[in-house]
Amino acid sequence: MQIPHFPESNHPIVKSLFHYSDQELLTLFQRHPEQGRFFVALFSRYSPIVYTLIQHLARSPVQADYLFALTWRHIYFELGGLDLRDVSGTGMLTFQNWLINITAVCINQAELPPVESIHYNLQAASPPLWCYVEQALERFPPMLRLMVLMAQTFNWSHTRIAAYLQAEGETISPTQVQVKLQEGYQLLEASLPEDIRTIYLVGAKQQSKGEKQEASGAISYEL
Repeated sequence: MQIPHFPESNHPIVKSLFHYSDQELLTLFQRHPEQGRFFVALFSRYSPIVYTLIQHLARSPVQADYLFALTWRHIYFELGGLDLRDVSGTGMLTFQNWLINITAVCINQAELPPVESIHYNLQAASPPLWCYVEQALERFPPMLRLMVLMAQTFNWSHTRIAAYLQAEGETISPTQVQVKLQEGYQLLEASLPEDIRTIYLVGAKQQSKGEKQEASGAISYEL
């Protein structure tokens, strides 16, 4: 399996951060949670190492991609409270060593589902985008979040979504589902950090008007 290429690594916003040290990027990430560029910069710097560690243990490329995304999701949530001095106990632990240790933990604890049950697509949404989309969706009203997931993750039609919701006691038509979904996609994009939208969605918009909706489609909520 080849190490995937991530185009965001060449984005001007990300390249402008390459001169920062790991510790500086970590500090900026913790101080500015409203910005996503610092996490993307760390991801761009260390994704080859993490993927190399993972690819030798996964049974298939699909499972490797999924575990890779899960690992970076775990890293994202750990970074907020990470203090490398506290972690080592005897001095400063390097970020790279911490990252390798976290990756090893994720590999050892992973219980990967069968390939046919994995909905994540690494090409459609790289791990940083996945993390910020998931964070944005968590703030959605429950029914709207459910509709977006059914439409994008499981490719349900408006009619099928409406039928499911009607069976759950909601009064909603397929047309209303369509309207709600468009509102959901707009809210999802607006909820992302501005720099994440610029890094991941601006180019996609130029290629296809509808590609901005694909961010949520790559996410499996069986996590």
